Amino acid sequence: MTDFLGALPGAVSQGLIWGIMAIGVYITYKILDVADLTVDGSFCTGGATFVMLFGAGVNIWLAMLAALAVGALTGLATGLLHTLCGIPAILAGILTQLGLWSVNLAIMGMKANMAINLQDKVNLEKLLVSSRFLQEVAKGNEPLWRHPILVVGLFTLAVIAVLYWFFGTELGASLRATGANPHMARAQGINTNVNKVIGLMLSNALVALSGALLSQYQSFSDASMGKGAIVIGLAAVIIGQVLFSKLFRNFALKLLAVSIGAVVYYIVIQAVLSFSEINTNYLKLISAAIVAVFLTVPYWRERYFSKPVQTAKKEGSAHA
Repeated sequence: MTDFLGALPGAVSQGLIWGIMAIGVYITYKILDVADLTVDGSFCTGGATFVMLFGAGVNIWLAMLAALAVGALTGLATGLLHTLCGIPAILAGILTQLGLWSVNLAIMGMKANMAINLQDKVNLEKLLVSSRFLQEVAKGNEPLWRHPILVVGLFTLAVIAVLYWFFGTELGASLRATGANPHMARAQGINTNVNKVIGLMLSNALVALSGALLSQYQSFSDASMGKGAIVIGLAAVIIGQVLFSKLFRNFALKLLAVSIGAVVYYIVIQAVLSFSEINTNYLKLISAAIVAVFLTVPYWRERYFSKPVQTAKKEGSAHA
């Protein structure tokens, strides 16, 4: 129990960071109804871009903005492969993800990983979020506002606020229409191909931003840091939907549910590791099992619990 409670702040911090990535996945998976596997590569692209620019002395906000822009470019590549070349979205994402492996290595100077030099205290003070802050805040050496949970929580709220505004605009509404009913959207004069590209760019920009925040938190970027990101993103979306679908009807609250879903996912992972003697090499297997469970819950709920209600309604209408 002590180990779990001690690791809980770190699990929540990482969950919030990955929650921003999950919101990006939500845009493609739920809003656009597109299966995009680019995120496994664009997540690392954002982290690698940030680390290299920050290490070169670039202002942290400019470095994060650059990570956001580079992430949007990865989404643009997938979008063009899908819309202009006629490649199915899932294959277009795989192709971009495959190409990004080499791109990410090139960004990091053909090195598998690149660390931020925290021996220089100035670098640590410039960071917005770092795992070191957890220890320093607990010791009283850092103010509470530097706590990763608070900082990333504010980032999450800002992202949700911007997306809530954007999807309320005419362009945002057309994106939602594209995912809900592309045939009807085209009949209304909406260019669905352009909207798919915009949606993929927006999604991967958020994924790259999440990668930049994680690189800050762990103080390095790694070529394989985005491996399995799509699984975590889908897990967060599904967990949020299972837990809050009946409570959160507003669009902003649905995005918040996705972020909370990522936190729950990391807390469950941490609980399994803390309360059992499972080898950490089985972490991917545990992750797959957790996702499978949460994917099964809505199916069982609809099949075994909703069916009698629907049958009763049908019988009532037949008698009428």
